[in-house]
Amino acid sequence: MATSYKELLHEITTFFFDVDGVLTDGRMLISESGELLRTMNAKDGYAIKTALQQGFNICIITGGRNNGVKSRLEGLGVKDVFLDAHDKMKYLHQYAAAHDLKPEQMLYMGDDMPDVEAIEFVGLGTCPQDAIAEVKAVSDYISHKHGGDGCVRDVIEQVLKVQGKWHVAGGKNIQSS
Repeated sequence: MATSYKELLHEITTFFFDVDGVLTDGRMLISESGELLRTMNAKDGYAIKTALQQGFNICIITGGRNNGVKSRLEGLGVKDVFLDAHDKMKYLHQYAAAHDLKPEQMLYMGDDMPDVEAIEFVGLGTCPQDAIAEVKAVSDYISHKHGGDGCVRDVIEQVLKVQGKWHVAGGKNIQSS
Protein backbone atom coordinates (compact mmCIF):
# COMPACT_ATOMS: atom_id res chain seq x y z
CA MET A 1 0.00 0.00 0.00
CA ALA A 2 1.36 3.40 -0.98
CA THR A 3 1.83 5.89 1.81
CA SER A 4 0.93 8.76 -0.52
CA TYR A 5 -1.08 9.07 -3.72
CA LYS A 6 2.04 10.68 -5.23
CA GLU A 7 3.73 7.26 -5.26
CA LEU A 8 0.97 6.03 -7.57
CA LEU A 9 1.58 8.77 -10.17
CA HIS A 10 4.70 7.06 -11.54
CA GLU A 11 2.77 4.10 -13.01
CA ILE A 12 -0.07 5.98 -14.72
CA THR A 13 -0.30 5.58 -18.51
CA THR A 14 -4.03 6.07 -18.97
CA PHE A 15 -6.53 8.69 -17.78
CA PHE A 16 -10.29 8.06 -17.60
CA PHE A 17 -12.59 11.03 -17.10
CA ASP A 18 -16.28 11.55 -16.55
CA VAL A 19 -17.70 14.68 -18.20
CA ASP A 20 -20.45 16.34 -16.15
CA GLY A 21 -19.00 17.55 -12.86
CA VAL A 22 -15.41 16.78 -13.95
CA LEU A 23 -14.72 18.33 -17.35
CA THR A 24 -17.67 20.65 -16.73
CA ASP A 25 -18.96 22.25 -13.56
CA GLY A 26 -22.04 20.05 -13.75
CA ARG A 27 -24.39 22.89 -14.59
CA MET A 28 -26.39 22.86 -17.81
CA LEU A 29 -27.90 25.73 -19.71
CA ILE A 30 -31.10 24.59 -21.36
CA SER A 31 -32.14 26.46 -24.51
CA GLU A 32 -35.78 26.94 -25.48
CA SER A 33 -35.35 24.17 -28.04
CA GLY A 34 -34.19 21.81 -25.26
CA GLU A 35 -30.51 21.80 -26.23
CA LEU A 36 -28.22 21.29 -23.23
CA LEU A 37 -25.16 23.54 -23.22
CA ARG A 38 -22.07 23.11 -21.04
CA THR A 39 -18.77 24.89 -20.61
CA MET A 40 -15.32 23.32 -20.42
CA ASN A 41 -12.08 24.80 -19.14
CA ALA A 42 -9.42 25.61 -21.76
CA LYS A 43 -6.68 24.75 -19.25
CA ASP A 44 -8.08 21.21 -18.99
CA GLY A 45 -8.01 21.09 -22.79
CA TYR A 46 -4.35 22.09 -22.89
CA ALA A 47 -3.45 19.39 -20.38
CA ILE A 48 -5.38 16.76 -22.33
CA LYS A 49 -3.57 17.68 -25.56
CA THR A 50 -0.22 17.65 -23.78
CA ALA A 51 -0.86 14.21 -22.25
CA LEU A 52 -1.83 12.82 -25.64
CA GLN A 53 1.30 14.31 -27.24
CA GLN A 54 3.38 12.65 -24.52
CA GLY A 55 1.91 9.24 -25.37
CA PHE A 56 -0.69 8.88 -22.61
CA ASN A 57 -4.10 7.33 -23.29
CA ILE A 58 -7.20 9.37 -22.51
CA CYS A 59 -10.63 7.80 -22.40
CA ILE A 60 -13.91 9.58 -21.65
CA ILE A 61 -16.77 7.57 -20.16
CA THR A 62 -19.97 9.53 -19.62
CA GLY A 63 -23.65 8.87 -19.21
CA GLY A 64 -24.33 12.02 -21.23
CA ARG A 65 -25.27 11.94 -24.89
CA ASN A 66 -24.17 15.37 -26.10
CA ASN A 67 -22.42 15.18 -29.46
CA GLY A 68 -21.05 18.69 -28.93
CA VAL A 69 -19.06 17.33 -25.99
CA LYS A 70 -17.76 14.51 -28.19
CA SER A 71 -16.79 16.97 -30.93
CA ARG A 72 -14.87 19.15 -28.46
CA LEU A 73 -12.95 16.18 -27.06
CA GLU A 74 -12.23 14.73 -30.50
CA GLY A 75 -10.98 18.20 -31.50
CA LEU A 76 -8.43 17.91 -28.69
CA GLY A 77 -7.32 14.54 -30.08
CA VAL A 78 -9.24 12.22 -27.76
CA LYS A 79 -10.20 9.16 -29.81
CA ASP A 80 -12.00 7.19 -27.12
CA VAL A 81 -15.19 8.99 -26.10
CA PHE A 82 -18.01 6.76 -24.85
CA LEU A 83 -21.35 8.59 -24.63
CA ASP A 84 -24.54 7.23 -23.05
CA ALA A 85 -22.31 4.88 -21.02
CA HIS A 86 -24.34 4.22 -17.90
CA ASP A 87 -22.46 1.00 -17.07
CA LYS A 88 -19.07 2.66 -16.73
CA MET A 89 -17.34 -0.52 -15.57
CA LYS A 90 -18.28 -2.27 -18.82
CA TYR A 91 -16.43 0.39 -20.84
CA LEU A 92 -13.55 0.57 -18.37
CA HIS A 93 -13.01 -3.20 -18.55
CA GLN A 94 -13.30 -3.26 -22.35
CA TYR A 95 -10.80 -0.42 -22.74
CA ALA A 96 -8.37 -1.93 -20.23
CA ALA A 97 -8.51 -5.33 -21.97
CA ALA A 98 -8.06 -3.79 -25.44
CA HIS A 99 -4.99 -1.83 -24.26
CA ASP A 100 -3.58 -4.54 -21.95
CA LEU A 101 -3.78 -2.25 -18.91
CA LYS A 102 -3.31 -3.15 -15.27
CA PRO A 103 -5.29 -1.19 -12.66
CA GLU A 104 -2.12 0.52 -11.36
CA GLN A 105 -1.63 2.11 -14.81
CA MET A 106 -5.07 3.75 -14.70
CA LEU A 107 -6.31 6.99 -13.16
CA TYR A 108 -10.05 7.67 -13.05
CA MET A 109 -11.67 10.97 -12.12
CA GLY A 110 -15.37 11.14 -11.32
CA ASP A 111 -17.68 13.13 -9.09
CA ASP A 112 -20.92 11.22 -8.47
CA MET A 113 -22.38 7.81 -7.60
CA PRO A 114 -22.02 6.25 -11.09
CA ASP A 115 -18.23 6.77 -10.75
CA VAL A 116 -17.67 5.05 -7.38
CA GLU A 117 -17.01 1.53 -8.68
CA ALA A 118 -14.56 2.80 -11.32
CA ILE A 119 -12.71 4.94 -8.76
CA GLU A 120 -12.34 1.89 -6.52
CA PHE A 121 -11.16 -0.32 -9.41
CA VAL A 122 -8.29 1.76 -10.83
CA GLY A 123 -4.84 2.23 -9.33
CA LEU A 124 -5.46 5.94 -8.66
CA GLY A 125 -9.01 7.07 -8.01
CA THR A 126 -9.48 10.84 -8.03
CA CYS A 127 -12.22 13.42 -7.83
CA PRO A 128 -12.79 17.18 -7.97
CA GLN A 129 -13.06 19.20 -4.76
CA ASP A 130 -16.84 19.49 -5.19
CA ALA A 131 -17.52 15.76 -5.67
CA ILE A 132 -20.15 14.15 -3.48
CA ALA A 133 -19.10 12.75 -0.08
CA GLU A 134 -19.37 9.11 -1.20
CA VAL A 135 -16.92 9.73 -4.05
CA LYS A 136 -14.49 11.63 -1.82
CA ALA A 137 -14.57 8.73 0.65
CA VAL A 138 -13.23 6.24 -1.94
CA SER A 139 -10.82 8.56 -3.78
CA ASP A 140 -7.06 8.34 -3.34
CA TYR A 141 -6.74 12.02 -4.26
CA ILE A 142 -9.20 14.93 -4.03
CA SER A 143 -8.18 17.80 -6.27
CA HIS A 144 -8.12 21.29 -4.81
CA LYS A 145 -9.95 22.35 -8.00
CA HIS A 146 -13.67 22.02 -8.68
CA GLY A 147 -15.21 20.23 -11.64
CA GLY A 148 -14.91 22.35 -14.79
CA ASP A 149 -12.37 24.58 -13.05
CA GLY A 150 -9.10 22.81 -13.76
CA CYS A 151 -9.33 19.54 -11.79
CA VAL A 152 -8.47 17.56 -14.93
CA ARG A 153 -5.41 19.74 -15.52
CA ASP A 154 -4.44 19.27 -11.87
CA VAL A 155 -4.19 15.47 -12.10
CA ILE A 156 -2.70 15.37 -15.58
CA GLU A 157 -0.05 17.93 -14.70
CA GLN A 158 0.90 16.05 -11.52
CA VAL A 159 1.34 12.76 -13.40
CA LEU A 160 3.32 14.32 -16.22
CA LYS A 161 5.57 16.28 -13.86
CA VAL A 162 6.37 13.23 -11.75
CA GLN A 163 7.22 11.32 -14.93
CA GLY A 164 9.31 14.22 -16.35
CA LYS A 165 6.90 14.74 -19.26
CA TRP A 166 5.39 18.14 -18.47
CA HIS A 167 7.04 20.87 -20.50
CA VAL A 168 7.25 24.63 -20.64
CA ALA A 169 7.71 26.92 -23.64
CA GLY A 170 10.76 25.85 -25.58
CA GLY A 171 10.03 22.18 -24.97
CA LYS A 172 11.97 21.76 -21.72
CA ASN A 173 10.46 19.05 -19.52
CA ILE A 174 9.76 19.82 -15.86
CA GLN A 175 9.91 17.17 -13.19
CA SER A 176 8.43 17.67 -9.73
CA SER A 177 10.17 16.45 -6.63
